[in-house]
Amino acid sequence: MNCPFCSDKEIIMENSHAIAIYDKYPVNPGHMLIMPKRHFCDYFDATVDEKDDIWALVDECKRYLDEKCQPDGYNVGINAGIAAGQTVMHLHVHLIPRYKGDMDNPTGGVRGVIPDKRIY
Repeated sequence: MNCPFCSDKEIIMENSHAIAIYDKYPVNPGHMLIMPKRHFCDYFDATVDEKDDIWALVDECKRYLDEKCQPDGYNVGINAGIAAGQTVMHLHVHLIPRYKGDMDNPTGGVRGVIPDKRIY
């Protein structure tokens, strides 16, 4: 298996079923990835315990980034499947700090994955 999330990772935080790392190609300063320790692709294949620990770690990482980076907001997202843009086939949640002025018009947020649907 050649999964970048199963090897060569610098863990920032962890709990029983999940870890958090910094994204190697960050959208913004502080961009983190929260993922299960067990290797599998799809969020919908996670156990209840894995989901609980992933979301607990998202919250913990948010508090950490609030102090470290003082962002003005966050985007939280999961790409589930190739059609949704998933490129690493190990479930991961993006926690992306957002800063005033990091783009001209952030209206629509995660709806921007389909640019023509972002502004409504």
